[in-house]
Amino acid sequence: MKKALVALAFALGSGAALADKQVVTVVVNDASTMTQGMAMVLANQMQEQGAQVDILLCDKAGDLALRNAAGEALKPNDVTPAQLLDAALKKGATASVCALYLPNSGNKPEDLKEGIRPAKPADMGRALLEPSRKVIGF
Repeated sequence: MKKALVALAFALGSGAALADKQVVTVVVNDASTMTQGMAMVLANQMQEQGAQVDILLCDKAGDLALRNAAGEALKPNDVTPAQLLDAALKKGATASVCALYLPNSGNKPEDLKEGIRPAKPADMGRALLEPSRKVIGF
């Protein structure tokens, strides 16, 4: 009986830990390839450490969301920021472009990678105000 209660307490504790998953929004607007790359490296690392990562791409960083995104490969792993974004998305990150990106960049929604949409300012504002959410800007 005692072992069953300990197992139940452990199981309930583990479930609570999953429900309390840290949520992080990474806002990237810098045009620098190295800054974009570091933002994506850290987003991937936070995911590997258990966080739910949401990425908001603005200004020139919005170009990472384009289907044909290329860019300069960064050492030491010879990957581009766009490839690092793709890796984060494959692991469950969400990504969006800021509401101003498409109308001011000449791109259209169909130019964006699968699953990436323009952010809705009201929804993004509400998310950024969540007390348990960390917001990191690059």
